[in-house]
Amino acid sequence: MTKKIILTCLICFGIGIIINAQKLDKFGADMGKKSVMGKEIRVPYTSLTSYFGFIKQGAVPDETRNGKKFYYLYVWIPSVAPEIGVRMISPIPEGMKPSETDFVGADYKDNEGNSKDYFDTWITFERADGIVSVDDILKGKSATWNTYESNDDSGELPAQPSGSKYNSLMRITSEVNNPLKALVVGLYRIGFTTYKTGEVQGSFLAQVGAPVKLPGVGISSSLEDLLKQVKK
Repeated sequence: MTKKIILTCLICFGIGIIINAQKLDKFGADMGKKSVMGKEIRVPYTSLTSYFGFIKQGAVPDETRNGKKFYYLYVWIPSVAPEIGVRMISPIPEGMKPSETDFVGADYKDNEGNSKDYFDTWITFERADGIVSVDDILKGKSATWNTYESNDDSGELPAQPSGSKYNSLMRITSEVNNPLKALVVGLYRIGFTTYKTGEVQGSFLAQVGAPVKLPGVGISSSLEDLLKQVKK
C-alpha cells in the first residue's frame, strides 16, 4: 500500500511539473521592475492584446529578407505608450484558447487541433514612417519601415516541445528625444521568421502589451483587415 501511495505521488508530481512547464506566465513590464531576493518582479501589462495564428505548410511569405521567409502581423497603436512588449510563442501553450476579445487568423481556425507543428521564432518590431492616422493604414504597403528591436530566444518563456527555449520576447522603451525610437500613435508590424533558414510552420501566439491602457489596439496579418478592425 505504501509503495502504491508513493508511486501515485510521484506520478502526480511529474504531471505537475509538465503542467507548470507548459504554463505561460503573465506578461510583465520593465517599468517598475524590482529585484526581490535575486528574482525579478514585474507588474503585468495593463494592456494586453493577443493574436492566435497558424502558418500552414507551403504558405507564401510576405517577404524574403536575407534569404529568410518573413511573415508580418500589422499592429495599430492608438496612443502614445512609454513601453511596448512583444512576445511570440510556438506552439501555442496547451490549454490556451482565444477569448472573444482576441484576434484570430483564418488558418488558425482550420488547424486549431494541431499542436505538433511549431517553429523556432525570431521576431522584429517596426513602425511605418509617417502613418499616424487610421485613414492612412493602407499606405503601409509602400511605407518605409523603421526597426526598433529584434529577438531570437528568451529564457522567460516556456520551452518548446524539443526542450529548447527558442520562443521570443522583447520590451521596448520609448525614446521621446529620438523620432525613430519613440512609441507614438501609428502603424507597426511584428515580423517573424525562424532563426535558421527554413520553413515557418505551425501554431503561434503573439501578444502586444503596454503598461498603460491602449483601447483600440488591432492586430491582423493584412492591412485591409486591420483597417476594418480599428474602424469598428
